[in-house]
Amino acid sequence: MKLSDLKSSGHWPTLLTAFLYFDFSFMVWTLLGALGPQIAETLGLTAGQKGMMVAVPILGGAVLRLALGLLVDRIGAKTTGIIAQIVVMAALTGGWIFGLKNFEATLVFGFVLGVAGASFAVALPQAGRWYPPNMQGVVLGLAGAGNVGVVLDSLIAPRLASVYGWQAVFGFALIPAVITFAVYAFFSKDAPGAVVKKKLSDYVRLLKEKDAHWFCFYYTVSFGGFVGLASYYNLYFRSEFGLSAVHAGDFAAACTFVGAIARPIGGAISDRIGGIRSMIVLYCVAGGLLLVGAGIHSFWTNLIIFLGVSAALGMCNGSIFQLLPQRFGKDMGVMTGLVGCGGGIGGFYLASSLGLSKQAFGSCSIGFVAFSVLCFVAVTGLILVKTRWRTTWGTLTDARI
Repeated sequence: MKLSDLKSSGHWPTLLTAFLYFDFSFMVWTLLGALGPQIAETLGLTAGQKGMMVAVPILGGAVLRLALGLLVDRIGAKTTGIIAQIVVMAALTGGWIFGLKNFEATLVFGFVLGVAGASFAVALPQAGRWYPPNMQGVVLGLAGAGNVGVVLDSLIAPRLASVYGWQAVFGFALIPAVITFAVYAFFSKDAPGAVVKKKLSDYVRLLKEKDAHWFCFYYTVSFGGFVGLASYYNLYFRSEFGLSAVHAGDFAAACTFVGAIARPIGGAISDRIGGIRSMIVLYCVAGGLLLVGAGIHSFWTNLIIFLGVSAALGMCNGSIFQLLPQRFGKDMGVMTGLVGCGGGIGGFYLASSLGLSKQAFGSCSIGFVAFSVLCFVAVTGLILVKTRWRTTWGTLTDARI
């Protein structure tokens, strides 16, 4: 496939605006992670509270993705995206004006920011419905690469906070929020054709299919690992190696950037060699590196390890969304919400468990080991289903499985 095919096969302005919308939303979604060291110092939070503070927005995004997935199929992706962006801008305005006075306030604020994380259930189906099956890997990878927004968080937010205070950062975030909202409202479009309205019973129906459970689990590990680490990296580099908030943000940005740009690469590779084969290799790489990282305490070595972990998990995200439209093409709105929910739950688990591990044992190693085990469980699951997938629904699609 050539990149020029993106212009001729679908609607590239929607693909671009979906990327922009998801990019900004991801930036807001992980904002508490980027500001975590500074907010924690102001409020005097424990290690466990720090982990929970950065984990709650991920949990909010997981739960709210189900709601936005329903809305996408009922009122359209564009209208849903507009409503979600208004809610996020209102939350940022409140945080800017009133601030976060205590730990409980950070949890409430973080959960509302989960609306930004739920944009996943809007941007991906809106872009994907414009393109044919054999392009889904790269298209959804490009749209999903908007998670590079967390890189901007880690680079910019700590620096702004060091000069103006972390509360002012919420006000600064309103500038790209308004720009993104205007561009999205003007240029994005819903794909032509009728969309069947989904109900809560559709979620129940899909959850009766074991393939839906497998996809949710795989995304719990891959996206959960990616976003959980992205949210915790700032706290990790600061607490483990004594870096300043700004320098911790720089290295967090490097790790997250690698994972973000790897997503469309994973989708493109899966289009060529098949998503199952790609995922098996990538889960093994991520799980192995996490085990090594858990036993080493050397800044540069750990940095290289986590660059590799983020890259592997980011590519795996793209691989999953190369397969998902082939299996659940008629239910992408609902399935994007379901697997997105799984990914959010995985991120919540990882970020909170790292904080609890640090508080209980003085190190994040136990949290890393536990998540590496999940990576290898995912590999085992893929080995169990690959033959059935390839000989059933895999034979009905033009894409590589």
